[in-house]
Amino acid sequence: MPTTETAPPPRAPVAQPTIDDIRAARERIKDTVLRTPCVRFHVDAPCEIWLKLENLQPIGSFKLRGATNALKSLSRTELERGVYTASAGNMAQGVAWGARALGVPCTVIVPEHAPNAKIEAIERLGARIRRLPFDAWWQVLVDHGLQGQEGTFVHPVSDTRVIAGNGTIGLEIAEDVSDVDAVLVPYGGGGLSCGIASALKSVMPNASVFACEVETAAPLSPSLAAGAPTPADYRPSFVDGIGARTLLPEMWPMASSLLRGSLVVSLEEIATAIRLLVQRARVVAEGAGAAGVAAALTGRAGKGRVVCVVSGGNIDLEKLSVLLKGAIP
Repeated sequence: MPTTETAPPPRAPVAQPTIDDIRAARERIKDTVLRTPCVRFHVDAPCEIWLKLENLQPIGSFKLRGATNALKSLSRTELERGVYTASAGNMAQGVAWGARALGVPCTVIVPEHAPNAKIEAIERLGARIRRLPFDAWWQVLVDHGLQGQEGTFVHPVSDTRVIAGNGTIGLEIAEDVSDVDAVLVPYGGGGLSCGIASALKSVMPNASVFACEVETAAPLSPSLAAGAPTPADYRPSFVDGIGARTLLPEMWPMASSLLRGSLVVSLEEIATAIRLLVQRARVVAEGAGAAGVAAALTGRAGKGRVVCVVSGGNIDLEKLSVLLKGAIP
């Protein structure tokens, strides 16, 4: 008799980190991760903008926090197998940085459109690179690993340890800026925004956390409107650190319950934000890192005190040059 394939059972929702998890993560990563400043951005805007400068991390991205917490939580047996992750570049650098420090081999699976600046950084850290088409790369995230790939998989998003590491940003925001009305966070898979929201729910409950997406790849916005994960159109752009065709379903319960909403910005708005950050604050942000600033400048986050998480600054110099000349790569 012919057999029919059945779909795998849905993956269980990722457990939300507790405030104790996040505080433990801060202690675990304190010798590796920079406690980044949160500074006022003096620019004409509908709100008072503050910048949480995660682009100043040693790898140029917040991903060092979650990667370090995850790796330092693994057993020696798990580490001895080596580690691997799937990333467009920033989580790859975080895992590669940690693996090098621990003396274990690391492989990074990247989408074919990963920018050269991030590829070169990964190679400098000694990781092996494996390229896949975007859809196949995204499937690694969905499947939580790649069949036949040696090592312990460190998921860049759907891992409570990674989310707790990201949540340490929320603790620092609460300590450094009082009376915050909104925190704007780039949304790729939800690990950063949910981590920060998990922390702020306990230490600054009146602050709303908004996800920020780019219009070329914004599945969270229609999903929140529909009340369930909903696919979106996707096209690659210079904003390579966020965006996909769909959400990771195991992150949906946490994202839908913690986040106030999604603010979708255009490529042009992100390009403008990148230029303003360089011109007014001497801050270099990659496309994803400028998404929060772009959203704040539109006024859709309100007129109060708004903290924008500049999640990373790993942008190709050629693309940055084009952006600074007023064009879009």
